[in-house]
Order: sequence, then structure tokens, then C-alpha cells
Amino acid sequence: MAVHEQLGRVFVQLADTLVNDFDIPDFLFNLTARAVELLDIDAAGLLLADPNGRLRVMATSSDRAERMEMFELQHLQGPCLESFTSGEPIVNVDLAANAERWPRFCETARAAGFTVAHSLPLRLRDEVIGIMSLYGVEPDSYLTQADVDLAQALADVATIGLLQERSLREQSTRNRQLQLALESRTVIEQAKGLLAGITGIPLWEAFATIRFYARAHNRKISAVAQEVVNGGLDIRTLRQR
Repeated sequence: MAVHEQLGRVFVQLADTLVNDFDIPDFLFNLTARAVELLDIDAAGLLLADPNGRLRVMATSSDRAERMEMFELQHLQGPCLESFTSGEPIVNVDLAANAERWPRFCETARAAGFTVAHSLPLRLRDEVIGIMSLYGVEPDSYLTQADVDLAQALADVATIGLLQERSLREQSTRNRQLQLALESRTVIEQAKGLLAGITGIPLWEAFATIRFYARAHNRKISAVAQEVVNGGLDIRTLRQR
């Protein structure tokens, strides 16, 4: 499939989720997955600022990416934090060459198998509401200017999806939307951990299982996750395909 055809399908798929009651966790997961498909990268993550301005991990394409995002937030070190503060993209970060700039982050990222990192802001005019992080394994996982433009376009789609026109005019609406996303993330993490602990499957597979069940039954991921946590959904039923 030609790149422009693939890109068109991605934006149609993402736009299809922008409805009145769209599923935020599913939308953000789709965004990270599509970023990996379209760009010369191996993992992606999305972080959003809570009402107090603190970044929180919202979606990742892999467990490795999630560990890196959590590491940055816990140790307050890495390109995503600088990109969030400056509102500017930080791309083509050679992790070996930047060991002095972010020593602990670069060491941990390289130990995880990554060699290159990129961070792009989710921006609404002058306000930065989050960050998209991208990671490459191959030494030449650099983004061209066209790649950077595409990555920023994906980040802008995320911003549009999270802050619709009515949210732009009302601060309280925006805060409620972001708070809902954060609360959904918490219960999804609990359900992932519970499912992984019971079955022994990896966390990413636990999330994929919950997501597949939610889609198959036309339900929100967060609602299914809450049922798993509450014990109202049998694990065997959840894993049936």
C-alpha cells in the first residue's frame, strides 16, 4: 500500500473516533499504534497533563515504551519533559551522544534497546497539554523533516480529539475531559495487572485482550476494565475469541 493511501486510512480511522462519546483510551492507543506503523520508529507513547499540570502516561504501543515514560516522570529527566516545558519538538536524539544531557534516561533507554528518541508537543495555540514520545531501535532511526511534520500532525489530531471546540471555550470542560481520561487510565492499569497476574500473560497482551473484548461487544475499554476489577467479568469469558 502506498504511503499516502496508508496515511489516508489512518486519518479516516482516527477521525471516525471523534464522535460525541468517543472512547479516549482506545483513541490514544490507536494513535500510538498508527505512529509506529507510519514512522521509522519501534515504540510510541502519549502523556497528558492533569489539571495541576503534571504529566501522566496515557497510552503506549509497548511495555518497553511504557517503562520509559514512567522512568522519565519518576526521575524528572528526559526529552519529553523538556519538550513539554518549551512547547517545541525535540527530535533525533542520539541516546549515546546525549548521555551527559540526560544521563539516567539515556542509560535506561539504551538498556531497553533504544538508540534514538523523539518528543513532540500536543499543543493548543500556546498551551501544551501533553507529549507524544517516539523511540527507535536501529541506529539510523532518525526522522526526516517530512516525518517530523507527519508526527506533529498525529500529535495535533490527538489534541483535536481531546479538546473539541466546546472544550476550547470552557476551562472546566477541558479539565473534566482530561480528568476522565486519567481516571480511565487508572482502572485500565488495575485491570491489566489483575489479568496479567491471574493468567501469566504480558501486560501488553492483557490490554489487547481487554480492548478486543470491548470492541467485540461495542463497549468502552474503561467500562470493561472496571468490570474486570470489580470481578463482574469472568476471565475465561474475557479471553474467548
